[in-house]
This record gives sequence, C-alpha cells and structure tokens, in this order.
Amino acid sequence: MSTRESVDPQLLENQLCFPLYAAARLVTRLYQPLLEPLGLTYPQYIVLMILWADAPCSVSHIGERAKLASNTLTPLLKRMAEQGWVRRERAQDDERVVHIHLTESGLALKAQCACIPQQLLAKIGYPMDEGRALKGSLDRLVQHLLALDAAG
Repeated sequence: MSTRESVDPQLLENQLCFPLYAAARLVTRLYQPLLEPLGLTYPQYIVLMILWADAPCSVSHIGERAKLASNTLTPLLKRMAEQGWVRRERAQDDERVVHIHLTESGLALKAQCACIPQQLLAKIGYPMDEGRALKGSLDRLVQHLLALDAAG
C-alpha cells in the first residue's frame, strides 16, 4: 500500500463500506442458483428462516430480525402468500398488527432448503475459522450500527 492510499480517506480502497457492499452482493449472488430451483429469492429465504424459527409472528418482528422496512417487507410477504408459503392474518386484538403463519408448503421448504448452507460454504471455500471470526465481527458491527441508529 502506498503512502497516499494509507492516508487518503476518499480512496475506495480505504472505505469500510465498499468491501461490505461487495461481499454482500457476491455472497447473495452465490445463493441464486441454490434458491432459484425452489422459486425463492434471497430476501424470501431470509424471511422463511425467520418463520421456521419463530412462526407465527408479526410482520414487525420479521422486519426487526431481517433488518427490512415494512415498505419492503409487505410486498415480499404478499408474494410469498400468493406462492402459498405463508398466510397473513390480522390480530384480533389490534387490526394494525398482521401475523404471518407458515403454510404446509412453507414448512416443506425447510427440508428442501436444508442443504443450502453446506452447499454455499462448499462453493465459497473460505476457511471455517476465518468465517466464524468474520461473522462475529460483523454481528458486533451490526449491533453497534443499530445502537447508533436507535440513538438518532
């Protein structure tokens, strides 16, 4: 690294955001051929993983876990309902709250998706210990950013 690169904060090479952005896009792209045969997009897969663990749950719960705004999540959930993977139901005690339930078809996708994490890791070929360390660092960064966001 040249002296210029080590001190110039406006160089792309010195930005934290760019390798995060690039890695996210590249990893998401690796999911496509694994999810496509099931008719799933990556955001739908994220929502399904949340539902497999937490269903039934509110749309706001899914949004919090997936870090997605309701204006992104609502059309996504509508498409998933049209596919027959989820059922949307208004809460009886508060009509503003919508609960998402998995259908049998949505539950069946869990078994069909069971091999995806291992297939993705094999495809990436990244050392497992480095991957765990990186995930831990990214989890801490996300928590820091969420706290910063909450502080306003």
